[in-house]
Amino acid sequence: MPFFTSADKALWRLALPMIFSNITVPLLGLVDTAVIGHLDSPVYLAGVAIGATATSFLFMLLLFLRMSTTGLTAQAFGANNPQAMARALVQPLLLALLAGAAIMLLRTPLIDLALYIVGGSEEVLHQARRFLEIRWLSAPATLANLVLLGWLLGVQYARAPVILLVVGNVLNIVLDLWLVVGLDMNVQGAALATLVAEYITLIVGLMMAWHVMKLRGVDPTMLLSAWRGDIWRLLALNRDIMLRSLLLQICFASVTILGARMGSDVVAVNAVLMTLLTFTAYALDGFAYAVEAHSGQAYGAGSSSQLIKVWHAACRQAGLVALMFAAIYALWGEHIVALLTSLPVLQQQADRYLAWQVVLPLVGVWCYLLDGMFIGATRGAEMRNSMAVAALGFGVTLMTLPWLGNHGLWLALAVFLALRGVSLWLIWRRHWRRNSWFNQPGHG
Repeated sequence: MPFFTSADKALWRLALPMIFSNITVPLLGLVDTAVIGHLDSPVYLAGVAIGATATSFLFMLLLFLRMSTTGLTAQAFGANNPQAMARALVQPLLLALLAGAAIMLLRTPLIDLALYIVGGSEEVLHQARRFLEIRWLSAPATLANLVLLGWLLGVQYARAPVILLVVGNVLNIVLDLWLVVGLDMNVQGAALATLVAEYITLIVGLMMAWHVMKLRGVDPTMLLSAWRGDIWRLLALNRDIMLRSLLLQICFASVTILGARMGSDVVAVNAVLMTLLTFTAYALDGFAYAVEAHSGQAYGAGSSSQLIKVWHAACRQAGLVALMFAAIYALWGEHIVALLTSLPVLQQQADRYLAWQVVLPLVGVWCYLLDGMFIGATRGAEMRNSMAVAALGFGVTLMTLPWLGNHGLWLALAVFLALRGVSLWLIWRRHWRRNSWFNQPGHG
């Protein structure tokens, strides 16, 4: 079989712009880490790390808004159903705005709860609170942007999600440098930069969605009635993906929480290394997003041959990119860490754990791709069950912490990613053997 087929080309047409736009997200994290990491105390970096983890936990718990939107939109696109495409935009957008408004209004008790759970030194928690009180004011815009990104991806208009991500994150980076370095606002400047960028991105995203609707045959009048119909399917799918996301965020938040209990230096060094892992994951997610859109289109059209071509292409191309990341971290990992923090104690500790950054891309790429297959088919319950298996493996591996220390945390992450991939692959293989992938309620 050729290494670069027409299916590979189709995958790259959507994956490449998504990779470039996706890496602006962790690039923002890199800038945050580098800017805050060069201040005169690790307390600032640890505070932002805890604040960013709490934000990620909360907002990524609602990532179902993006994931379900992509799957349902891609299926409607594959079935050539404009009314369903309109519904796939309006219903989750309303949910996003309602959830965002609730977070914004209840942010004070939510912050109190988050910081109580995390624990740690008073100085670090004070900086985390300063960050969160501003950052969570962006909740309505942040969640609405997830929906817009999911919808634009689902209709396979690659230019629009690229613009949405790049404009928002580049603006965020510029504001970050100005407010933190130029105006000396420390952690509050980092949070304010994100707040402003999210609302400007929302305005841009709504304008692009309006333009793309016309290109995809969606009459604007369809929006008026799009909030009705098939709402229970959306809610059931969102429930399953939310539970999946909850387990995912608990595992990743545990790295910061347990690291914080090992000391401020450990949580700070893990923040630096998690930035590298996040960068890799977002780049590989470019392929996962492309798989979501293509597999959802194939699912909506009921084409098994198109589906298998997408899968084979994704394995070839994403596997190669994962290998490239592993090589980069093996050869130049120490230099990358030195760019992120000038504190010698953090540089020395980070070097001890760099080997995990070589292993994790090779272990994790498969679960990212399989996530894309299952999201495109809107198989939320099976994704939830797979995540439960992986979370159990993560928890069991944490029992090694008394002997392995911080290495135990990174081992648990590797086990977590591996079990996600293996469990999803076993479910996928069973469906393929039974010819049951397209058979579920709500399809067809």
